[in-house]
Amino acid sequence: MTSVFDAAGKNMPCTVIEAGPCVVTQIRTVEKDGYAAVQLAYDEAKEKHTSKALKGHFDKAETTPKRKLVEFKDDFPLELHVGQVIRLSDLSDGKMWVDVTGISKGKGFQGVVKRHGFAGVGGQTHGQDDRLRHPGSMGASSWPSRVFKGMRMAGRMGGDRVKVFNLQIIKVIPENNLIIVKGSVPGAKGSYVILED
Repeated sequence: MTSVFDAAGKNMPCTVIEAGPCVVTQIRTVEKDGYAAVQLAYDEAKEKHTSKALKGHFDKAETTPKRKLVEFKDDFPLELHVGQVIRLSDLSDGKMWVDVTGISKGKGFQGVVKRHGFAGVGGQTHGQDDRLRHPGSMGASSWPSRVFKGMRMAGRMGGDRVKVFNLQIIKVIPENNLIIVKGSVPGAKGSYVILED
């Protein structure tokens, strides 16, 4: 993240996203595939790290191997063909808001206080000395004699697919394929995100 100043001199937190260039690697149709979609590829990859199946897929599109493939099922605003390169300058048509989808940062195995916001036991009462951040009682009585599915307990936290809606586009730099959006986006630095209108 970084920050920029607006016209009024207010400092706004923002995120810089590299959005392209993307290559059209496949166009799916209702007649052939059962649904309509456009598949885009992004980020150069080495051939030795690409499977033979994917190499053949990229050869059809007459492009070099890429790291990320994403399908968009909505109507695309442009007339596209396989092998076409889409740059940010092709799409910057005055849109001011965007939805960003990504994989959130993984935080490892966490307890109930951090993962679910439990308050803990509260004080050093009732003769306890090491249970301040423990979950407490979690099961029922002799019936059903088990813990119900979905009970909020300790476990792996983060690493989930997260979608942030309506982030404001502060600035578009088409020559470098950069979009500056207000606020934060899910994921660590350098991770992939999906931008949708």
